[in-house]
Amino acid sequence: MRTTYSPHPPIRQIIAERVSRRGFLLGSATGLGAVAAQGFVGSLFSGEALAQDVSSSLGFTELKRVYDDKHHVADGYKAEAVVAWGDPMQASQEAFDVAKLDAAAQAERFGYNCDFVAFMPLPKGSSNSDNGLLCVNNEYVSANVMFENLKEDGMGAAMTKEQVALCNMAVGHSIIEIKREGGVWKTVAGSAMNRRLTLESEFAISGPCAGHDLMKTSYDSEGRMVRGTNYNCGGGTTPWATVLTCEEGASDTFGGDIAKSPFAAVLERYGYDGSDYYGRARFDDRFNVEKEPNEANRFDWVVEIDPYDPTSTPVKRTALGRMAHEAATVVLNKDGKVVVYMGDDDYFEYMYRFVSSAAFDPANLETGRNILDEGVLSVAKVNADGTMNWLPLVHGQGPLTADKGFASQADVLLKTRLAADALGATPMDRPEDIETNPVTGRVYAVMTKNKKISADKLNPVNTRPENNTGHIVELIPPGGAGKDADHTAATYTWDLFVLAGNPKDPKHGAKFHPATSEDGWFVNPDNLTFDPKGRMFVATDGANDFDLPDGIYGVDTEGPARGLPKLLFTSPHGAEATGPCFTPDGTTLFVSVQHPAEDAETLDKVQTRWPDFKGNNIPRPAVVAIQRTDGKEVGA
Repeated sequence: MRTTYSPHPPIRQIIAERVSRRGFLLGSATGLGAVAAQGFVGSLFSGEALAQDVSSSLGFTELKRVYDDKHHVADGYKAEAVVAWGDPMQASQEAFDVAKLDAAAQAERFGYNCDFVAFMPLPKGSSNSDNGLLCVNNEYVSANVMFENLKEDGMGAAMTKEQVALCNMAVGHSIIEIKREGGVWKTVAGSAMNRRLTLESEFAISGPCAGHDLMKTSYDSEGRMVRGTNYNCGGGTTPWATVLTCEEGASDTFGGDIAKSPFAAVLERYGYDGSDYYGRARFDDRFNVEKEPNEANRFDWVVEIDPYDPTSTPVKRTALGRMAHEAATVVLNKDGKVVVYMGDDDYFEYMYRFVSSAAFDPANLETGRNILDEGVLSVAKVNADGTMNWLPLVHGQGPLTADKGFASQADVLLKTRLAADALGATPMDRPEDIETNPVTGRVYAVMTKNKKISADKLNPVNTRPENNTGHIVELIPPGGAGKDADHTAATYTWDLFVLAGNPKDPKHGAKFHPATSEDGWFVNPDNLTFDPKGRMFVATDGANDFDLPDGIYGVDTEGPARGLPKLLFTSPHGAEATGPCFTPDGTTLFVSVQHPAEDAETLDKVQTRWPDFKGNNIPRPAVVAIQRTDGKEVGA
């Protein structure tokens, strides 16, 4: 179990201090007015100040919250599964039959536990919203509901070699062509574009860490090629039409005695404990830290994929740092520089930003090739006065020197967390997705939860000593709205957007717009996306712990309904809603329904067999398409 965390004051402590100073929770128009006069937007609403009747700009009738074996969507909408685990990607393949599935077959079928989704229009460079490539992360496997008589506890030690091999082929990333005909999305099995990337696929290493001694193994003596990608969670897309898939940790996928590794201190800081949760080290020495001490260094990166070229080799971009990447979302700054926002998804970890050295020319997509290999990676320090600073992680600057344990820029990137510790970055409550509103230019960072925050670090104004419900932070670049915002600036301002939880439960300390309904409040925000109008859609992960369904909520970010959520979609029992993604015209919202029934101890005890519900079919993760029945924009 990980015991080493950042030594710096956590974000909750800084929020408490700022809220105390600025009077966000004074419950009066006077307090909010004082904040506004100093240039801050008051997001933590005062019922007295904002008691007027307001309506959301989202036109749908809010869904009544339902938690059962099915998914549900608001009236006037439909939500249909487009592709699920094991579905054919080649024209010659038969329909999914788990009894016939093995590693070789899985390598050519849609992967398990879908997460991040990107819709990449066809043809390349178009804004076609009826035909495209669905690019989907397959984060991990829930073996206890994949195989008979296998429990979650101890499954890594119990799985057979064949089961482990199959699971290794079920993770990674899936690319499959889809078309909409008559309002129905269908896959194109046999498309030349269809592709699986797995734990056995080859990936190139680029950037400062390519060829570094700590990247070399017996498989790859030059440190420039990696077998496999792992824990692909969040992601992003680029203006040059590639996909960024994020490796969110690898700590429990390795076995061996961590203490015997020459890098034990670094491994501990990254959460490695030798647990070998998926049984890989039992059959493959590269997942044993004693036998291949450098292999772990080759994971936890952002991977760039060209989905339009199925023969291309994906690239692990080391200039973006090594961490448990939840997301890598791209903004093209007004000066042409490419900006990537990233969250490190673990307790007390940090927010990061990368700014490219070169500028991208939208008229020449080739200028994006390798642009992510050179630039400055920074980490966020949040201040109680409402400002935040981006601290550059550059070798030779400040404490990032050889005598402090950082021998080169590659060393800084291989030890990104330790470098951020040294600079005094602000620990966050599990920072996950970080997305930019395309209309306002403001950036929203999701903190899913931090149950490990102790009461002695909190101010009474912020009454959540254990943040079990999460919140969303608003980061405000200087320069103006929309495309005028300067995402390369060293200093931003920040604000709280919402504090998640049940507003009627004092223990939660939740703050939404006062008009939030019984069905509208949410817990544990995870992923975000924005529709073409700049309205936020929030996917949640963890509501099941409150006996609630995870789902999708639409939220205004501006105007009188700012911070007012409305429930659009709920997932079936045990499942998480994740990876929301719109088509360019806003008429389809794709959502991954991950790990349905995972909370069952064994397959025979599952409470849903979603999405098939046929006989003894097992539950399958899937991507659903949410559309209005009249074909208009989602949320209109």
